[in-house]
Amino acid sequence: MEKVGQRIKKYMEQRGASLQELAERTGLEVGFLRSVQEDDVYPSLGPLLKIARALGVRLGTFLDDQISQDPLIITKDQRKEELSMLRAKNEPVALKFYSLGRGKSDRHMEPFFIEIFPESAKEKKLSFHEGEEFIVVVSGKVEVIYGQETHVLEPGDSIYYNSVVPHHVGCFGETPASIYAVLYFPE
Repeated sequence: MEKVGQRIKKYMEQRGASLQELAERTGLEVGFLRSVQEDDVYPSLGPLLKIARALGVRLGTFLDDQISQDPLIITKDQRKEELSMLRAKNEPVALKFYSLGRGKSDRHMEPFFIEIFPESAKEKKLSFHEGEEFIVVVSGKVEVIYGQETHVLEPGDSIYYNSVVPHHVGCFGETPASIYAVLYFPE
């Protein structure tokens, strides 16, 4: 599978955009963007969305194969890890994203099954972006920091919020957790 950084680089080349120009359009640092492209360091969804917007593509462009199926059915056995969020190169994985919308190129929501590891709680960096998020906890405990509030969710609990408010979703405790998340990004 083509890595996210390779796809970003391909779209930058197609649009004749340099790292400096992309940094100016996104508000992200050049060094960070270089790491995304070259070091297999993946950003959280907030920065990834900023990159997608700056390049004029939808977030799913970096995650799927551009085939459109309707209705789209993904069985549990067909799930593929699309994206792993690392704190830094060679660090343990904090989150593993499995796209549940892969193959539906005309979608307006991004559905994921996400495995959340204790590593995610070590650096609670808040992110924000346009849109909304809906999360249902499947297993383990999940800490959601939303603005000045902190919530701990257990299996069966859900949260729905505006993602323009700075937020962080991570594992609570030393036991991995898993969630279903649906993200909506207005065009």
